[in-house]
Order: sequence, then C-alpha cells, then structure tokens
Amino acid sequence: MSWQAVLLGAVHERPGVARNSVARELGLSSGFATETTARLVASALLAERPAPPTGSRGRPTTSLHPHPDGPLVAVAAIAHGTWRVAAVQLGGTSVAAAERPHQRGRDEVLTAVAAELGALHRRFPARIQAVAVAVPGTVVGSRLVSAPNLGWHDVDLSVLWPRYGPDENEHSFIAGNDATFAAVAEARRGAGAGAGTLLHLYVDAGVGGALIDGGRTVRGANGMAGEFGHMPFGSPAARCRCGALGCWNTSLDGRALARALHRPVPVDEAGFIRDVVAAGRAGRPQALGALADLGRSLGRGTAGLVNALDPHLVTIGGLGRDLMEVAGSHVTRAYLDGLMTVRVAPPPPFVPAQIAGEAPLIGAAEEAFARLLTDEGLSRWAARPRPEDARWT
Repeated sequence: MSWQAVLLGAVHERPGVARNSVARELGLSSGFATETTARLVASALLAERPAPPTGSRGRPTTSLHPHPDGPLVAVAAIAHGTWRVAAVQLGGTSVAAAERPHQRGRDEVLTAVAAELGALHRRFPARIQAVAVAVPGTVVGSRLVSAPNLGWHDVDLSVLWPRYGPDENEHSFIAGNDATFAAVAEARRGAGAGAGTLLHLYVDAGVGGALIDGGRTVRGANGMAGEFGHMPFGSPAARCRCGALGCWNTSLDGRALARALHRPVPVDEAGFIRDVVAAGRAGRPQALGALADLGRSLGRGTAGLVNALDPHLVTIGGLGRDLMEVAGSHVTRAYLDGLMTVRVAPPPPFVPAQIAGEAPLIGAAEEAFARLLTDEGLSRWAARPRPEDARWT
C-alpha cells in the first residue's frame, strides 16, 4: 500500500491530527510527510489548516482534515421499524442524512431507500465512491437471503443502487448484516478499538455479531459468519424461524420474552423488548423476572462463545446495552459460571458497547471506506469525472 493511502487512513482514523504527529507515528521524515500531504491536498483528498499552537519549540505544523470536496460514501441502514441513509466523509462525519419510519413492506422500503440514495447521487455526483447497506438478516454477496423479523426473503439489495452493474467496479456496492457492521463500528471507533481479538454481540430482535481478529472481520466461507443467534444454545424443542431446532434466538428474541410474560407474539419484537426493559427500569417485578431469564441465557451463551473463540474482549451493543443496565448482574454471573476454569482469572472483559443506535450505519461507512482507502480506491478517485471534464453530465 502506498504512503498516500497509509497517511489518508491515519487521518480517517483521527481527523484533525497534526501532520508532524502522524509523521512520527508512521516513521516518516518531515519532508516526505509534507510532500505526501501536498499530493493529497492537490487530489482533493485532504485539507491542511494551521495547527493550534502547543508552546513547544520547532517549526509550526498543520492539522489534517477531510477535503471539503473530497470522497464520500453513501450508506443505508434498514432496521425493523426505521431506515437511515447518510453521505459520510473521510473521518466518519455525515454531511447529509435522512431517517424515516416504515411498516416493513419490502417494496415500499426498498423504493424509499433507493430514492434517498439516488438523491445523494444527484447532490454529490462524482464524490460518492462506494455504497454500503446494512440489513437485519443473513446476507450473501449483495443478496439478503433471509430477514425473518422483517418477513423478507431472497432480496437482491443491489437494486438500491442501480449504478451497480457489470461496467462498475465490483467493490462499489457492499451489503451486510447489521450486527456485523455494528461490530466493525465498535472495533474501529468504540470500546473495541485496539483489541487484538474482539467478540462483539449485537442484540435486537435476536442476537448476532462478529469476531474481529487483528482488525479483520472473520466472515467465513460465504460471508455468513457471526450468526450467533443460531448457535444451539436454546431449548432443543424450540424451532427457530431459520428452520433449525434449539437456536439461541429462541430464548433471546421478542417472542421468547412475550412467552415468559404470557403476552401475544409481538409484531415489533425490538420495540417490545424496549418496552419490557423500560418496565424493568421502573421496577416492575414481572418484567425484572423475565429480563433476568433473558440475561442468564445471554451470559451462558456468551461464555460458550468465549470458550470456543478465545477473544481478548467482549462487547455488547444494540438492546444488549439496555439489558446489561437492568439485568447485568444476571448476565455477568451466568457468563463467569460458564467459562472454563483456565479463563476465569482474569476472564475477557464483557462490557457495553460505546456506540449506540448508529452502530450499523457507522460500521457500513467504515467498510465502504476500507475499499476506498487503498491504492486501487485512490486510482478510482483520481479517474473520476470532474465538472470541467467533457464527460460530465
């Protein structure tokens, strides 16, 4: 990878970093860092500003920021009751965003999200270099295989970005599971930053997540790794909506919570779990009892994953953060009780994620930028059509 890509990646990680600081960290001479920065500025990738005075001796330096006309990624996150779309610049800041509720109608949601992405394309024509879409279901390539809680199956998500086709770079469109993207966000910008091996769990209408090892997401043979909710940690007699018996989700999802409370099957499972958590915060005994059961299941299953995967750190996001707040003692006790003896002293820390509701969107943007911040990605940026170019339309 070229030094331009490496330096740009450092600024993406810490926008506003001083040029002399990043040069020292990367082992670059001052002259080479200055020259490389100048090339990135000329390519509309970085902007330089005078750095705040530090009082130290030596020549003044500059701070490095995203260029105001620099590359963007367009991202969409479809959840069970809402969708969000944003254009994100280098460093992770959104320059445009929209969010709407939905009623789970597949065609309605896809049409609305595609329209919003199309509006971003018209607003930032050549600046959008990649598109990433997060969905609450199993994804293979650009196809959503199954999202039981949405009632969607076998959906080609590339319809959301019609410019994705045989004449466009294959890396320009990315689709993925929301829990996997949430793990990426936590690993790069949250509590998991710097962890050697991170196990991230994401609770919504079930549980998913990812194992991130040395900064790389373990995706498996078909990109489906991280479907932790389908580990056989539930009741062997319970049939999951995926078709398997005994999935962990059968003891963690909204239906399981409704059964424990003798309630009808909720239409909005994630919303139902939020309501029960709110009742638990208010001290209602029935809710607290059901959440304690949920917490014990979560702790036991997490221990099984830790025994198998050997992470340095475990983070939990989504509704899991709320569950830890109300039933954290039950989660922690079951987690410690389920660990192999050799892991108990000290066990891998099990902590709430730092990134909340925006995690799938942030992770999707990070994955899109990972494709851009390469030599190939910078070449595509250099070859983009420009307003003065006759090809511009």
